[in-house]
Parts: sequence; C-alpha cells; structure tokens
Amino acid sequence: MSVDVGQRRRLEPDARREQILLVAVRLFGERGYADVSTGDVARGAGVARGLVNHYFGTKKELYLDVIRVMLTVPASALTLVPPGDLPTRADSIVSWFLDVVSRHSTSWLGAITAGGMAGDADVDRVIADAIDVAADQVLTAVGLPVHGGAQHAMARSYVGLATSTAREWLQRGDLTRAQVHKLLTATLLTMVDQVFPDA
Repeated sequence: MSVDVGQRRRLEPDARREQILLVAVRLFGERGYADVSTGDVARGAGVARGLVNHYFGTKKELYLDVIRVMLTVPASALTLVPPGDLPTRADSIVSWFLDVVSRHSTSWLGAITAGGMAGDADVDRVIADAIDVAADQVLTAVGLPVHGGAQHAMARSYVGLATSTAREWLQRGDLTRAQVHKLLTATLLTMVDQVFPDA
C-alpha cells in the first residue's frame, strides 16, 4: 500500500491504522524506543496524537505491535515455498528470509534487538511468540509435523541461528549474503536429514 505520510487525508480505519504502524516501524527502527514519542509517530503519519492512542493505546503497546509486525513470519510466506525436493524448499525459505530482512534491515534490526527494551517481559514475550511462529513455519515448510517437544525446540534454535547470522551480515558486515545463505541452507538441510529424525 502506498501512503503519503505526513499529509492529512481521510482513510478507512484499517488503512489509517496501517499507515500509523508503517510510520512507527520506520521511526522505531531509526531511533529506538526511548527516542520516539507518539507525537513523532502522529506527525509522521499526518494524524492527531489522539488517533495513535485510539488505535494502539500506549507508546509501549504501539512498540509491541511494531515488534510483532517486524518479527512474526506471516502465514502467507508458506505459499511462496515452491513444491519440490527438500533442497529447493530450503533454498526458497532462506531466500525469502534474507529478502525480507535486507529490505527492512533498519526496522528488523531495531525489533530483533528490542530497541533498548530488552529484558522487558512484554517485549520478550512478543519476541518469543514470533520465534515460535517462525519455528512452526520452518517445520511446515520442510514437510515436518508441527508439535511441541524436541523438534520444535530444535527449530527454535535454527531460528536463533538465522537471526544471529543475519545480524552478522546486516549489522556487522562480517558475512556476505551469499555466505549467510549457504550457511543457513546447509544447516537446515543437515537438521532435516540428520537431526530432526532422532528428535
């Protein structure tokens, strides 16, 4: 959706909420939690501050939605995984992840590091929920059943590796995209072939 941020115009409630959220994603990614106010978000979206509060409640609730949006893998992502053999599917999963985090790198990095809110119970819960969703989707994408237990914990560990490795590429510049892609794809294939069967 293309939105002219900063200009006031009448939008449907869902479109207005999305516009505010997009501005918040950008601002929190650029500056972190402590340096962004709901007034900043309202100005950027071209709305009154009360409208930000109406849709999101407090600044913290808005921030939790930003983290949720940036870190939760949408169910629609699975529709992009092509049918075919495991290496094709694994390559597709990793490519999709790297495309998303590179396209939204500033906001994604801000969300994954909790933008100065690490250790907050609500932020930690949203991040943990996003990791659970991603783990389930990794299992689904490689054709394994989704249930709790060791397999799910292993998939969560893979999500942690993917996150850490993407940070090495995007934040530190110590790895290239090609290196990250190769590491994540090879690790996922190894886990499916050699680790998950014993879980």
